[in-house]
Amino acid sequence: MASAQDKAFAVASCVALAAYNNVIQLHPWHYRRYVTLNLCATGVALSAAAASGLTPADLGLARWSPGRLAIGLAVGVAASWVVVATVPATRPLLSDKRIESLEGKAIARQAAVRIPVGTVLWEEVAFRGVLQAALRRIMPEAAAIAVSSGVFGLWHIRPTYQALAVNDLAADRARLAARLSGAVVVTAAGGALLSVLRARSGSLAAPVLLHLATNCGGPVAAWAVARRASRGERLSFPS
Repeated sequence: MASAQDKAFAVASCVALAAYNNVIQLHPWHYRRYVTLNLCATGVALSAAAASGLTPADLGLARWSPGRLAIGLAVGVAASWVVVATVPATRPLLSDKRIESLEGKAIARQAAVRIPVGTVLWEEVAFRGVLQAALRRIMPEAAAIAVSSGVFGLWHIRPTYQALAVNDLAADRARLAARLSGAVVVTAAGGALLSVLRARSGSLAAPVLLHLATNCGGPVAAWAVARRASRGERLSFPS
């Protein structure tokens, strides 16, 4: 039977993670210190988990092999980004003003540092590591996956709003609400897949690999498409 301390830690983890991304991103300094802040948050989460009695094995840190399923899914996602960027009919799906304005060094830093360390490492440790393990102590695995995935969906409300606002898609309130709701559902579903990979493999490396392929592949593909379009415009309309 779960102890009161285990239940309190699980509830506190849910509340803290549901609020973290939606509150801290209100502050401009968060963007400037994104990697540092989230790396520190990763350390705090791991320290809190250890203090609560969770072991490296509980957190998925005792094994470092992602497994064949995760490798196959990551390769499939990477290939999908190539297809989306290559096929003319699907290229508009990659349109994102945040990416189009970046230079080569900036997108390289995004793909090599900001996303792997500031996003993937932090989110996987927080959700598939600490939260999933904390919930697993007080409820069945399927329920733990459902709850952690739901919190993961809520985590993405503020980032989704910011992306919509930058791309001029947040003016209509009804459509904004629908898009935000859709983003919560989609990211919760994605979180469930990552949680299942974590449970099946016994290793945090599995969801980390798939998350990397998803989050790094999209911006790189979008940047490549934007650069190609920019070169085409210059060639068509020489000065």
